[in-house]
Amino acid sequence: MPFGIGPLELIIVLVIVLVIFGPKRLPGLGRSLGSGIREFKDSISGKDGEAEKGEAAEKPERVERPADPSAAKGPESDAAEEKVFGDRRS
Repeated sequence: MPFGIGPLELIIVLVIVLVIFGPKRLPGLGRSLGSGIREFKDSISGKDGEAEKGEAAEKPERVERPADPSAAKGPESDAAEEKVFGDRRS
């Protein structure tokens, strides 16, 4: 392993991070760490985000929306949600 870190040390560090941040915040921390590393890598390699923005502008995503918002959700969908989720609704 690099830097002389073994599997036991990695497990100890991961447990400490889990205790400090909690299981609900870990996915967000991982996501932000990944995006930070990606931005750093792109800045080192000389890529700019404008090239990616130009590609996104060429391929717009199609979003389907109902003409009438009240028609999208009726009383039968409320009953179905209540049946699926039960008392866990917040």
